[in-house]
Amino acid sequence: MRRTESNTTPSAHSQKPSKTASTPKAPPKKRRKIEPSHDAVNLDEPLTSSLPDNSATNAPVEDEGDGSRTVKEMAKVTKKKPSKKIKEPTPEPVLEHYQPRSSNSWKIGAHVSAAGGVENAVTNAASIGANAFALFLKSNRKWTNPPLTDASIKKFRNRLAVLNYDPSLILPHATYLINLGHPLSESREKAYVTFVDELQRCQQLGLTLLNFHPGGTVGQISKEECIGNIAACLNRAHKEVPTIVTVIECMAGHKNVIGCDWQDLADIIALVGDKSRVGVCLDTCHMFSAGYDLRSKENYGRTMSTFQEVVGFSYLKGMHLNDSKAPFGSKKDRHENIGVGSIGLEAFGHIVSDIRMKNLPLILETPGFDCKTVWAKEIDVLNRVSLRLQGGQELTEEESVMVDEIKMAIKRTEADGWAAKGKAKAITTKKGTIASKKGKGKRKADDDEADISIDGGSSLTELSE
Repeated sequence: MRRTESNTTPSAHSQKPSKTASTPKAPPKKRRKIEPSHDAVNLDEPLTSSLPDNSATNAPVEDEGDGSRTVKEMAKVTKKKPSKKIKEPTPEPVLEHYQPRSSNSWKIGAHVSAAGGVENAVTNAASIGANAFALFLKSNRKWTNPPLTDASIKKFRNRLAVLNYDPSLILPHATYLINLGHPLSESREKAYVTFVDELQRCQQLGLTLLNFHPGGTVGQISKEECIGNIAACLNRAHKEVPTIVTVIECMAGHKNVIGCDWQDLADIIALVGDKSRVGVCLDTCHMFSAGYDLRSKENYGRTMSTFQEVVGFSYLKGMHLNDSKAPFGSKKDRHENIGVGSIGLEAFGHIVSDIRMKNLPLILETPGFDCKTVWAKEIDVLNRVSLRLQGGQELTEEESVMVDEIKMAIKRTEADGWAAKGKAKAITTKKGTIASKKGKGKRKADDDEADISIDGGSSLTELSE
């Protein structure tokens, strides 16, 4: 009989393999071929050559936890920045680029902008047909300013020569902050340091005059003490900067301000040691507001005779030609365009035909809208008035025609949206303020730059406190 398998045969699970039995090896796994990618490392190359340059790209590096470090993907291609165009220097001006200026012996001009460098004041003056001009040598609202650069100084001097400007016909204006009569020695010294800096800037530019507001008592000392302080500062400054004539401006008549009465000017001059180093600037708006009438020929004659008796024409170094928004004797300093205000064109005709005013800087400080048209028109009108009166002709009907020309220039400028005190276009609000579109603040519609700051930003109104 055939033997059959019994159920007692050990199962595959219960059988133990003998020690001599060999376990069959598993077949080797096939290696998957890894396609190279843009960030794979080529093992045939040195490690340093296959890694991105982190120092150049500032690529962040991460730690994977096993000690190895990988570079973040740098797949984005950096856009190549276009190379900057080299700005070519602006060619220096030549006289032929400007309209011919009047050959009039009464040298009429304006207080022009020096934004971007004092050298720009020269070309700004030439662009409006000015035969004289004024400028600020630094910010008129700051105590300290960066020094003039050698490049600006050189360009300023060169442009004066190229555009035929006599340095004696340039009447720079010192900052409004200066009060040489201040009762506090510390504040007065601060003003003095700033004043000397202005004189040194004049010297650097080859100029001969510096116009300034004398200051005031601040309601704390007598007029005599204040005048003594001013004269003492001038004597010190004349020794420190020995070439510039300091020109005191007459003022409008506000309480506590020195220079409203012409006797104040004479008293300062009397205390100055070197009389050749001091002079006076007459401002027509200030004179009119202080009670010195210029309107009729008779009144003009009396006023100028008084000036000769009290101060003397030998000290007159220049004039500011401004009409007045305020009435006669108001003690208010509010400049207006020529012929448009309370003074009238006839009064300016007296000045630009007075032989004593020949070859002096006659400077407009009227609202000029910081553009060429208004000042250019006022200068043109005043030169025509001057030449007409020199020829023995009367203004009569021509006066109103010329004033209308100025009014039309103002109207066109306002229609273009220019603010009276800057390049930003302006909007007149219901409250009587003018706000620039650039949002740089607001100002009163009738406020002008002729107000003075006495100490550290104090306004003119604080002089009465």
